[in-house]
Amino acid sequence: MNAAREQLEVGYRRCRELARRHGVTYYWSTQLLPRDRRRHVYALYAFCRLADDVVDDLSDAPTRVRANALACLGDDLAATLAVGRSDHPVLAALADTVQRFDIPVECFSRFLRSMEMDLTVTTYETWGDLCGYMDGSAAVIGEMMLPILEPRDSSAREPARDLGLAFQLTNFLRDVGEDLDRGRVYLPREDLDRFGADPRRRTVDDEWRELMRFEIGRARELYASARHGIELLPASSARCVRAAHALYGRILTVIERQDYDVFSRRATLPFPEKLTVMGAIVLSGLTGRGVRP
Repeated sequence: MNAAREQLEVGYRRCRELARRHGVTYYWSTQLLPRDRRRHVYALYAFCRLADDVVDDLSDAPTRVRANALACLGDDLAATLAVGRSDHPVLAALADTVQRFDIPVECFSRFLRSMEMDLTVTTYETWGDLCGYMDGSAAVIGEMMLPILEPRDSSAREPARDLGLAFQLTNFLRDVGEDLDRGRVYLPREDLDRFGADPRRRTVDDEWRELMRFEIGRARELYASARHGIELLPASSARCVRAAHALYGRILTVIERQDYDVFSRRATLPFPEKLTVMGAIVLSGLTGRGVRP
């Protein structure tokens, strides 16, 4: 193996480790992808993780420092994609993935733009405003993934975007307490006012329950829309996406089980339930029956 190839393999192993450590649900789901496709999903995840770490792990640093770090990451990415290689292991793997699957470069610009918003924007007035942010933080991830999943029809794009939005909204509902600690609220102000709910009270009252029921219903509509796109994927890709769809969707059910308490404990899917869902996905591939979240 020549030096360049060895360096690339190191990069992909680093991406896999980041996905395994930080993206547990996604990592589980990717085990149903063909081995030669998994590494490319890990590369996308790992790059997104790099940007997320700048925004959140450097939260004690001044905004200008984090903004500069994001800008440097964007410059490094642009330079890497221009020449097709990098000394940075994650960027090297990402460049290889982008080239192999012809992933549109503008997707990464949209993603980084939303990451920049997290440095200064702490609230969103309307659902439309929040969707503007999620276009780059979530929907675009679905667009990046599509070439790797090889859909049979271009109409899979909108369901893929909806699945990204569903995942993101699920994260927002699960992580309300953690986001508050970072000074952010990812629930539209118009919805909070409509139900008279205030997450800053960190109290599960009737108003909070009504708000959460509404937002969970909105998330489930997105999951339902995304489900149509799974049928447009080849079986080897559909298993992976179906697993992520089911596993992440079940987090909403866990929130309901906890009486919408997302302040005192994190809603996570128990390990035995994950195994059950994954087993059902595998079985559904043999029987042709789907698995719903």
